[in-house]
Amino acid sequence: MAGSSRSSARSRIKSSTDTADDGTLRSTKPNLKLRRERSNDRSLIRILNVDLKIVLGIGIISCLIIFFLIHNLIKPVEEAERPRVVTPFPAPKLMDLPQFQGEHKESLYWGTYRPHVYLGIRARTPRSLVAGLMWIGIKDGRYFMRHVCQDADELSTYGWTQHNGRDFGRQVLVDQGLRLETSFFKSKSEGSGYGGDWAVRIDVRSDKSDEDNEMHQNGHLFFYMADEDGSALTLKTDGTDMHKNSLLASGSRVDVGGWQLHLQSKDVYETHYSGFRTPHIHNLSDLVLQNLAVQARKFGQLQLSDSSEDSSNILVFQISAELPFKTDIVFVSGTEVKNSRVKARVNSLTDTSLTNKLQEKQSEFSTKFEQCFNIAGKLDSESIIVGKAAVANMLGAIGYFYGQSKISYPKNSNHHGHDNFIAYWPADLYTAVPSRPFFPRGFLWDEGFHQLLIWRWDIRICLDILGHWLDLMNIDGWIPREQILGSEALSKVPEEFVVQYPTNGNPPTLFLVIRDLLHGLEEHKFTSAESNEITSFLDRAFVRLDAWFNWFNTSQSGKDIGSYFWHGRDNLTTRELNPKTLSSGLDDYPRASHPNEDERHLDLRCWMLLAANCMHSITQLLEKEHKSKKDYGSTAELLSNFEMLNQMHFDPAYGAYFDFGNHTEKLSWKETIIENSYRKRELVREVLERPELRLVPHVGYVSLFPFMGRIIPSDSWILEKQLDLISNRSILWTDYGLRSLGKTSSVYMKRNTEHDPPYWRGPIWMNMNYMILSALHHYSKEDGPYRDRARIIYEDLRNNLIRNVVENYNQTGFLWEQYDQKKGKGKGARLFTGWTSLVLLMMAEAYYN
Repeated sequence: MAGSSRSSARSRIKSSTDTADDGTLRSTKPNLKLRRERSNDRSLIRILNVDLKIVLGIGIISCLIIFFLIHNLIKPVEEAERPRVVTPFPAPKLMDLPQFQGEHKESLYWGTYRPHVYLGIRARTPRSLVAGLMWIGIKDGRYFMRHVCQDADELSTYGWTQHNGRDFGRQVLVDQGLRLETSFFKSKSEGSGYGGDWAVRIDVRSDKSDEDNEMHQNGHLFFYMADEDGSALTLKTDGTDMHKNSLLASGSRVDVGGWQLHLQSKDVYETHYSGFRTPHIHNLSDLVLQNLAVQARKFGQLQLSDSSEDSSNILVFQISAELPFKTDIVFVSGTEVKNSRVKARVNSLTDTSLTNKLQEKQSEFSTKFEQCFNIAGKLDSESIIVGKAAVANMLGAIGYFYGQSKISYPKNSNHHGHDNFIAYWPADLYTAVPSRPFFPRGFLWDEGFHQLLIWRWDIRICLDILGHWLDLMNIDGWIPREQILGSEALSKVPEEFVVQYPTNGNPPTLFLVIRDLLHGLEEHKFTSAESNEITSFLDRAFVRLDAWFNWFNTSQSGKDIGSYFWHGRDNLTTRELNPKTLSSGLDDYPRASHPNEDERHLDLRCWMLLAANCMHSITQLLEKEHKSKKDYGSTAELLSNFEMLNQMHFDPAYGAYFDFGNHTEKLSWKETIIENSYRKRELVREVLERPELRLVPHVGYVSLFPFMGRIIPSDSWILEKQLDLISNRSILWTDYGLRSLGKTSSVYMKRNTEHDPPYWRGPIWMNMNYMILSALHHYSKEDGPYRDRARIIYEDLRNNLIRNVVENYNQTGFLWEQYDQKKGKGKGARLFTGWTSLVLLMMAEAYYN
C-alpha cells in the first residue's frame, strides 16, 4: 500500500507541472486581458501546487507512519507468534566468550571433522571447503568404491591409532588385502592464510602374495576438494608433468584467501580427474562411480573421464600406481599474498620433511598419553595399544556440523505448514560422536560420557564442545537430544528418526563432566590459565544450566515431591511388549507396563540429584546471589534423603531399588491377521492381568543408580544388598562385565517388538559399568563394614572389563557398542569409540572422588 501511494503522488505532481508549462511558456503576445485571466489561472495553479505539496507531504508522512507500524508493531506480533520451541535462549552465547576467539579458534579451524567418511577434512565454518579420500577395494574378484564408513564394506579394521584432536592424526585401514595408512598434519607458518596449511600422507600396500593377479598389483585413490558454498574451483589445465609441477587445483575464499592443492610422490603414478557441479556432496560416491562406469563401458579403463562440468565446485583426482606407493597431498592457504612462499611451504609438508614432522607428532602423542593417564607399568602392552586407540578415536571422531533440527509440531496448532515439524534455527555443533559408521552425529546423553575422557586430554576442546551444546538451548531450557545437522548427517538417518520432540529430555550427563571440573578446581588440578577459563565458562553458562535444570525440574517432575518420570513413552502402543523409554537413553529397559503420570523413574531422580549438586557447587564457586541458590541446596538435600528414597523406590524383600508405576508382569504376544490390500500377520501385546500401581520388579542398571550416585551410606545394610546383587552370577555378574538386566527379569533377553532384538535387556554396556566401577572404587575407600568386599568386587570387575575389551579389539580390530553377557563377544555397532572408550579411564583408575 505504501509503495502504490508514492507512485500515485509522483503521477499527480508530474501532471500538474506539464499543465503549467503549456499555459506559460508557449504564449508570446502581451494581451493584458489574457494576462489577467492567466494571472487568475496562475493563482489557481499556485493553489493547486500548494495543495499538491501538502498532499505529497501528507502522503510521505503517512507512508513513514505505516512503515513504522509495520516495523515496530506488526513485527513484534510475528515474533510473539513464533513458537517458543524454536526461539533461542535469550542470553549471551558461550561461544562468544573471548577464550573461544583468536588463537584458540584459529588453531581448531581445520580438522578431520567429517567422521562419517574414512578420511574427511573440513573447516569449522558453515559453508566450508571440504576434502576427502575414496579408494577402490577388491572383494571376491570385484571392485568396490570406499568412501563413507559402513559395515557393508567389511573392512578388517580401521580407525585412528593416534590423534591429538588438533593438528595430527594417524589412521590404519585394512580392506581385504589392501592396507592404507593415512596421516593428517596441520601447520601454521609464515605466509599461511587463516587456519594455516595441512597435509595428508597416504601409504598404500598390499598384503596379498598373489603377484600374478593384476587386480592386486595396482591401487586407485580418489582425493577430492569441494566447496560447499558453490564457488567454482580452478583446475590445473596446463598439461605440464605432474612430477615437475605439483599443482592440482586452486581457488579463493573469504576465510582463507587464495588456496592451492598440491600432489607430490616419488613413486611412478598417473592421474586423472573429473569435475562436478552440485549443491551438496553427500552423494559424491555415486557421481564418481557413474563417471567410472561410463569410462569402463567406453574404453575398458578404470579411470576418470578427464573432463569437468562448467563452474565445477567439486574436483576429484584419481591417483593410480603400482603397489606399494606413497603420496603426499598438501593444502596451502593465503597464496594470493605477495611473498607467500608457496613452494617452500609445500616442500616443508612433503617427503622427508613431512616424515620428520609426523614422527615428532607420534612421539608427542605417546608422551602426552602417559602424562594424562599414567598407565605405563600397570598394564601390558596390548592394553596400552587399546588405550591409545580409545582416546585417538574419540578425538579423531570429533565432527563439525551445521544445519537445522526438525522439531515435532502438532498439525492442529497455529503453525502454517503441511508438515508435522518445524525447523530449529540454523546452528553449528562441534561434538564427538558415538560411532562413525552408525551414529556419526551428536547425541546429548552420550556427550557427557565422551567429555569425561576428552577433558583429561585437552580441557579447551572439552569446554568448546560443551559451549556448542549449551548454545543449542531454546528459550524454555530444552536441548534437542539428537543433532542431525546438514545433508551429510541427514543422509545417514531414516526419516522416522529425524524429528525431535520438545516434551522429551535426555539424561543431563553434561553435569558428569561439570562435576569433574568443579572437583578439579577444588583440588588445583588445572593451571592458573585453565582455572580462569573454566570459571569464566561456568559464569556465563550458569543461566543456561539453570534453565536446563528448571526445564527438567518442571517438565519431567512427577506427582509426588522428589519424583520424576521420563516423558515420551507411548501409552497406546500394542506393538511393544513394554513401551520403550527412548528419552532415558536406556531404550527398551523394562519400565512400568502401562505408562502414565503416576510413574516414578529412579534413574531420572538420581540424574537430578547430580544436577542439583553441581548447580549448588557452581553458586558457591561463583558466589552468585541467585534467587534459586537455596533451592539447589534444598533440592539436593531432598533428593539425597535416604529415608525418602527408600520409601519411594526400595523393596526390602528384594533388597533392591526399582521404578514405580502402573504395572503388570502378565504380558504376552498374540498373533493377529491384518487384512487391508493384503493379509499381514502381526504380533500384538496381550495384557493378561489388570495393572496396578507398584514397584516394577526388574533388577538391572536402573536398580543400581542410587549406588552409582553414592547416596547409600557406607555403613548401611542396603549397601551390602547392593554388593550382593552386583556379585551374584545368577543376576548381574559375568566374567566380562555387569549385565544391563538381571537374569531374574521376566523380559531378560526377550524381544520388545516382533523385529527388534533385546538392547538394554542383558548385554554389557561400558558407560554404566564405568559408573558402577567408580562407585565401587569410592566405597572401597570409605570407612565401613563393606569396604574390603567393595575393593575385591572392584578389582575383579575392572579386570574383567579391561581384559574383555582388549581381547575383542585384538580379535576384531574394533571397540564395540556392547558386549555379549554369555561369551563376551562384541555386539551392536562396531567402531563404537564413544563411551566404550571409557575403558581407558578404567585402566587409569580415573574416577570422580
